[in-house]
Amino acid sequence: MESIIARALEYTLKYWLKSFSRDQFKLQGRTAQLSNLDINGDALHASLGLPPALAVDTARVGKLQITLPSVSNVQVEPIEVSIDKLDLVLVEKDDSENLSSPGSAPSPPATKSSGYGYADKIADGMTVQVGIVNLLLETHGGARRQGGATWSPPLAAITFRDLVLYTTNEKWQVVNLKEARDFSNNKGFIYVFKKLEWQSLSVDLLPHPDMFTDARFNSSSSQDNKRDDDGAKRMFFGGERFLEGISGEANITVKRTELNNPLGLEVQLHITEAVCPALSEPGLRAFLRFMTGVSVCLNRGDVDPKAQQLAEAAGSSLVSIIVDHIFLCIKDTEFQLELLMQSLFFSRASVSDGECSKNLSCIKVGGLFLRDTFSRPPCTLIQPSMQAASQEPPPVPDFGQNFCPPIYPFGNQLLEFAAGVPLFSLYCLQITPSPSPPKFASKTVITCQPLTVTLQEQSCLRIASFLADGAVPNHSAILPESSINSLTFSLKDFDLSVPLDAEEITRCSGTKNSCPQSSFSGARLHVEDLYLCQSPSAKCPLLNLDRDPACFLLWEYQPVDASQMKWATRASHLSLSLETSSTSNGQKVVKDSNLWRCIELDDLRFEAAMVTADGSPLLDVPPPDGVVRIGVAFQQFTSNTSVEQLFFVLGFYTYFGQVAERISKVSEGNRSETSKSSARKSENKLPSDTAVSLAMNNLQLNFLESLPASGLYMPLVQFGGEDLFLKVSHRTLGGAFAVTTNLKWRTVSVNCLEGESAMICENGTAVTGEHNMVVHENGHPKMRAVFWVDHRSKQQPKDAQFLDINITHVMPYDMRDMECHSLNVSAKVSGVRLGGGMAYTESLLHRFGILGPDGGPGEGLLRGLKDLSSGPLAKLFKSSHLTEKEDERSKVDDHNSKFDLGVPDDLDVSIELRNWLFALEGTEEVGDCFTPRGGDRIRREEKCWHSTFRNLHVSGKSSDKLNVEGAEKVSSKKAFPVERFTAGIEGLQAIKPRARDQLARKGTSNSHQIGSEFNNANSIGDQGVDVEATMVISEDEIEGAKWTMDNVKFSVKEPIEAVATKEELEHLAMLCRSEADAMGRITAGILRLLKLDKSLGQGTIDQLRNLGSGGMDNIFSPKRLSRQNSFGSIGTPRTPTMQVIADIMGSKNTLEATVSSLQVEISESKAKCAALISQASNAEDHNRTEDIRQLNEKLESMQSLVTRLRTLI
Repeated sequence: MESIIARALEYTLKYWLKSFSRDQFKLQGRTAQLSNLDINGDALHASLGLPPALAVDTARVGKLQITLPSVSNVQVEPIEVSIDKLDLVLVEKDDSENLSSPGSAPSPPATKSSGYGYADKIADGMTVQVGIVNLLLETHGGARRQGGATWSPPLAAITFRDLVLYTTNEKWQVVNLKEARDFSNNKGFIYVFKKLEWQSLSVDLLPHPDMFTDARFNSSSSQDNKRDDDGAKRMFFGGERFLEGISGEANITVKRTELNNPLGLEVQLHITEAVCPALSEPGLRAFLRFMTGVSVCLNRGDVDPKAQQLAEAAGSSLVSIIVDHIFLCIKDTEFQLELLMQSLFFSRASVSDGECSKNLSCIKVGGLFLRDTFSRPPCTLIQPSMQAASQEPPPVPDFGQNFCPPIYPFGNQLLEFAAGVPLFSLYCLQITPSPSPPKFASKTVITCQPLTVTLQEQSCLRIASFLADGAVPNHSAILPESSINSLTFSLKDFDLSVPLDAEEITRCSGTKNSCPQSSFSGARLHVEDLYLCQSPSAKCPLLNLDRDPACFLLWEYQPVDASQMKWATRASHLSLSLETSSTSNGQKVVKDSNLWRCIELDDLRFEAAMVTADGSPLLDVPPPDGVVRIGVAFQQFTSNTSVEQLFFVLGFYTYFGQVAERISKVSEGNRSETSKSSARKSENKLPSDTAVSLAMNNLQLNFLESLPASGLYMPLVQFGGEDLFLKVSHRTLGGAFAVTTNLKWRTVSVNCLEGESAMICENGTAVTGEHNMVVHENGHPKMRAVFWVDHRSKQQPKDAQFLDINITHVMPYDMRDMECHSLNVSAKVSGVRLGGGMAYTESLLHRFGILGPDGGPGEGLLRGLKDLSSGPLAKLFKSSHLTEKEDERSKVDDHNSKFDLGVPDDLDVSIELRNWLFALEGTEEVGDCFTPRGGDRIRREEKCWHSTFRNLHVSGKSSDKLNVEGAEKVSSKKAFPVERFTAGIEGLQAIKPRARDQLARKGTSNSHQIGSEFNNANSIGDQGVDVEATMVISEDEIEGAKWTMDNVKFSVKEPIEAVATKEELEHLAMLCRSEADAMGRITAGILRLLKLDKSLGQGTIDQLRNLGSGGMDNIFSPKRLSRQNSFGSIGTPRTPTMQVIADIMGSKNTLEATVSSLQVEISESKAKCAALISQASNAEDHNRTEDIRQLNEKLESMQSLVTRLRTLI
């Protein structure tokens, strides 16, 4: 019996050891000892299930002792194998040529036996005890392709102490061997269950030998200050202990056929706790490079599964690692980060059929916390959201279901996660070697539960620098460029906070008074249901690729390859808010209720598709000379903006731009020289066919005014729009390129707050004082429509658009091809309604701070323009400097590369305005709307002068004659850009307001909203005047080309009735003068903003301010104006008294006496009116009471004008 056992042991040792002979094995009783043994690397590679890219370079045993049980118990008791020390060296192979070649050691026998024999039973039942296991792991991680010694991944020295491997039953309980083997009876397979335990595990990171060849290593400076150009410490010298004293266990399942052929190997490791109390900056960077090397080694797509056929590798394998708690602390003199991770689960399953191998990796994390403890106060950068997470685990992707047959017979360890719903889960399928398209080489699905992220400047810079060291390996280091891959990322909820105060923004932006006394303490971005997909087969319904002939390679039924890529991103809701803080005990407290929602977007979608021109792999984005399609759409866009918030955002944008530049700088360290050179080569090459589209269903912009007393914000202006579509495309046409713009916008509306804001103080300045505004019954202020669109006219088509603009501009690359320079413009603007007038617009400009009290630009506007000119936005409008190569190229071919395009040779412009209505509303009409009376339901257009027209068209076109006089005539400059010009108007009408007593008797309107619309059913039809004129260019030998009238058409389809009284005409003249005055003051303010007032002279500016009341003759015969007749530059006077005040201007003494008398008379008249109103309040004559109220309003208007006139004297 002992001889049988000895032969069985000899057979087993011959399989595991190199150059083993029977003479080395001698039993001394029940004990045998061997020393200095080399283990067969291929057998060890197959038994451990190592990846093909990793080779066993060295495997050596110091002293091996075998202890046999008694002969009678050999079937139930295991053979004990004790090893004092086991040294292993695992090295990643360099290239794919060595991956399929056999190792240097001789290959083991093809099969150990023809069945599951006695020797196999003895080997499976052995108990192995190892005192120390020294494992040295060396990976490359693509560093040799990159060619940098500093970027080489470090070596990992892993040490196990007191390791024990023994046989158990299927429930991982220690039983006798016979009972453990009985489980396989009548199963059709042979199962071997083993348990591995170790008492201590330590991991040391050692510098790679290539690092000592770096020139900086031998420099004379101190090694403690070894920093790269970006300030990072990457020189890893003496090594560092990463983990120490970690105990754990592993459950191992081996599955074979009844003929003892390997089928599956499953290893499940469980570690209760992994703690790294202190890790330096070089140690962290080295660890990240090490993890990059491991990731590349596991996922290399150039491996050959046939390399495993030399050893008895299982057809399928599953390795999973479970760590209950992980704590990592990074300490340095300048920062300190702490990472706490709960329930980390990692599994990797491999299935091989001899030709190809499929690998499925799964990573799940139960909880994650990242804290910056160096900042004051400490800040949690990443943590799970406080909102209730989903109670159901994320679904397993299709490629992960039924991936491999189960190895452990009582459950699928690949998909099990005992810690509930994971915070983060990742599934990745990879096929090696990488298949040819249209088969995917890898598919990745990432799912994340709600997260809360807080960004701080220094922490972001540090983390970006760390990630640049290789946390994400280069794509070319894992998969070939010709392979195709897909990535899907979904995030349930996301909150991104950027805490920042006004002082820090002011310091970074360089403006002294950017945000004075700002109540904002930061910004917050909230995203719901974020989904991102990157795949050549992604669905992009927004781009409508199947109807785009240029994108035929991207059509749905076309095969996919590496030359094309699609991106699809969507989110159900996105909001950008500013945090308002309240001070409590000297500390700022931010609550969710103290959020100002600046921007809100619903159903946001972004899609992009790209394809190269020559079918080569898509490496540069965008592809040079390729095809690009980009689409953006959202259901609703809402914005709330105030002056205070605008200045804070401008300062915040400046600060964020500076931080982003620094992050981009530190993130470029890991880019290889090859990628940098390719980026430089392609940076000047544009795609040959590009189209970008924007679709919007609902747009609402609210401009708010702060009320400091109440802490509320009142809407001043509301801008709304519906059904917007914008598309800009660029195409290369041989020696020219065409830029096409298409814009369609169905409706637009602009509403302003009802009420006056520019109140006149005693010193005559316009300030914002008490708000005399109209409010609804619910307390919200009423808004007055000043611009909107109405498509309800019978003559408007059903699909009428407010804007329908099409522009096509063809421009040549070379001056010799100027004959192909053309411009085609077609613009249609329909259904426009304008109300309010210039006087009302001027009051709004004063209220918004755009115009100051003196009529010039306001302080807020000047400060905002200064911040814009000094911030990152100014860089968008600055031309970049030419590179050296571009400068040389421009000098060689300056004639062709730089020339003035000038006016297009072929010009066709058509502008058409349809169904427009203008209301000439002065301050009198606006005042009526501000103070509505009960029962006064008068339509807005019936109370003011207004004009309408059915169609106004302007068109110009260049000559269609062919050039037959040679090429010289082509480049000759034309005298005029167009040779035929046509302008006309149809249905022009001017309608006067109706008398109030007529409208009061009518009283049939059901509209309760003031100024909401114009009822133009009878205003625009076949009535009105039609005028059209056509002008052409005539050639004259003496005078040359000049414009001449070709024809004029004047027609009236229906009779015209023109009736107006003297009072109505005078009222119209006063309205025109008031509007001209307001327009002149606005123009003067614009000229002062553009700093043109000094070149034009103060006299011209003063004349513009009195454009209406001073008369148009003053412009042509200027005279010196006094201070008294430039009063119109301040405030918005009442229209009916403008001319009266202008006529009584005289000497100062006379004016003072007259004003005093007027004040006394007005006060007495107001007292009499108040008495009459109180007496007639109970009478039946309501019409008389109405007239008295109107008279009282006139007196109040006169009182305000007299007060202003006194201050101006």
